[in-house]
Amino acid sequence: MAFDKRNLQVLANYCAAAADAMAYTLMRTAYSAFVKETEDFSCTVVTRDGLAFASPRSFGAPWYSGIDYSPVLEMIEFYEPGDVCITNDSYSGNVATHSTDIHIWKPVFYQGEIVCFVVGHIHNTDVGGAVPASLSRSLTEIVQEGIRVPPMKIIRAGKLNEDVAAIMRLNVRAPRQNWGDFNAQIASVNIGERKILEIVDRFGVEQFKEGAYAILDYAEHQARSVIESVPDGEYFFADFADEDGDSPYPCRVALTLRVRGGEVELDYTGSDPQLASSLNMPTGGRERHPLALVGLTYVLYTFYPGMMLNAGTLRVARAVLPPGTVVNCEQPAAVGMRSLTCMLTQIVTFGAFMQAMPQKMPVSAPGGNAIMNIKTNDRNDRSVMASIGPVGGGGGGTPFADGPDGMGGSSAFLKNTPIEVNEVEVPIRFLRYGLQPDTAGAGRYRGGLATVMSFVVSSPNTIVTARNRNRSRFNSWGAQGGQAGSLSSFTKNPGTERAVELGNIDVVTCEPGDVIQVIGPGAGGWGDPFERQPEAVLHDVQRGFLSADKALAQYGVVLAEGRIDEAATRLRRAARQQGAGQAAPFDFGPHRTAYERIWTPARYALLTEFLSQMPVMWRHFLKHKIFAAVQYESASEADMRIEMQQIFAAQRARFAAPSPVVA
Repeated sequence: MAFDKRNLQVLANYCAAAADAMAYTLMRTAYSAFVKETEDFSCTVVTRDGLAFASPRSFGAPWYSGIDYSPVLEMIEFYEPGDVCITNDSYSGNVATHSTDIHIWKPVFYQGEIVCFVVGHIHNTDVGGAVPASLSRSLTEIVQEGIRVPPMKIIRAGKLNEDVAAIMRLNVRAPRQNWGDFNAQIASVNIGERKILEIVDRFGVEQFKEGAYAILDYAEHQARSVIESVPDGEYFFADFADEDGDSPYPCRVALTLRVRGGEVELDYTGSDPQLASSLNMPTGGRERHPLALVGLTYVLYTFYPGMMLNAGTLRVARAVLPPGTVVNCEQPAAVGMRSLTCMLTQIVTFGAFMQAMPQKMPVSAPGGNAIMNIKTNDRNDRSVMASIGPVGGGGGGTPFADGPDGMGGSSAFLKNTPIEVNEVEVPIRFLRYGLQPDTAGAGRYRGGLATVMSFVVSSPNTIVTARNRNRSRFNSWGAQGGQAGSLSSFTKNPGTERAVELGNIDVVTCEPGDVIQVIGPGAGGWGDPFERQPEAVLHDVQRGFLSADKALAQYGVVLAEGRIDEAATRLRRAARQQGAGQAAPFDFGPHRTAYERIWTPARYALLTEFLSQMPVMWRHFLKHKIFAAVQYESASEADMRIEMQQIFAAQRARFAAPSPVVA
């Protein structure tokens, strides 16, 4: 059957509605706030060979819209009606990307034939392991990150595998909550199966199967039309995450974007070696892995908001993911914080596309959204394990509007959990949850303000984790003359004699009366701040978003008695413009600017080449040794090259074990 656009859209709408029904069922029956309120889940319909072609239109995580389930589908020897399969193992097919994500899938049979699969995942608040909530950047091996379930049938022909279920419940901190969420997942795929069978009855089995691939083809056509509008060329961009709580050295994600003839390559060569922390991404080197390409999905949707989001969207792209690096780690690397590194891939994708289309691209959201988790006890000694976040930054400024406050594009699917829900479920008292003034990067169109959260702990031996915190050293960049956003902070007992600045330490033990305060990173601005309308600056001051001092320093707007002094503002702006030169394409903030005077792209290229010759498990160690040896700017590139070669030779001489890998 040949589908015209109208009929294809009708079928796509039916399938999306099935996914919506799955998502709604999951939210209404889940136990944990992180599923039912924050919506960290996915519900998807995939083809018989695993390609996602339908997802919810407004629920859950958009990261998975282009997912390919084929690696795990193929690990099950055979399927029969009533089967439900499960996995959360990041190294079995690279579909589950950290242990807290439980993925399940169910075959949909019609007259004895599999016509598709209904699939989905949820983020469990805890799956055991070394720390409450299972995730911390301090963990070094995946075995520390909780129980791992390889791809298997958890329900066989409608009958639950009680032995596996008992093991899953025994090894977690909140078994009742986890099991309630798992049953909600089962309800979700059962609803999905029922809805798909209704669609097959309506359209016919052959038309349904053919239509699924036609939907993928149409999404590819839409994506290609966007890429064809991007100037052909090669564009490089890099950004940094704070590596862990103790390390002074950052984690670098580098991207070379190549656009040619309606296709795009995202080459992550130059990204750091896999870390002895949990920021590693378990992509398996798959060239269309969602973690590596979600930034591209966001870029495509920015230019084409009506685009279908599915696996067809990603056919225009391929990712180059060097093995043994932070974007393609190898066992037994820890991977729990892979979402922070994934946010970096989004950020560098935006930075690269901004060089190709500077007047059309918005500034990236800062990333580093803290997912706050609490392990405590209530007055009845009942153990409580809950997520109460997120606490993030705003969206970056755009060429035509300010960035959204408090919730940027890289975390838009993580919904706000109401204070009332958190205080009912967790024995804490909130002092503040809102927007933090003076955090937005200045610009003609400013970045979004960061979020602030502070709360008082009520029970002894409470453990707070702040997963995915970042931007405490490297600011979120501004563009086209816009300024970088503010840094984030994490403080125990702020404003007291017992105040402790926690930096990127993300597991904190608290006692009754302790206060935890988290402030997210501000987003960067777009365009020259002195071109911002003075009335917009005044409006921000009136709303408490901006102080009068910042209005003067960042925007050159002089305020007197709550009004704009227009004459003084004109004079101040004119004086600055007389001495102003050409604005740099990006403002990275003072820390990165100083850092890259020493760690230039040329030095990084030499480091990447050297480390790629070393055994994978030596690379992170050697990186730190080399960073400690490189302390000064070099007078010339030739001097720098000589210096680096001498450092490499010294490391080889000192450590005999790391020899070049022989293919």
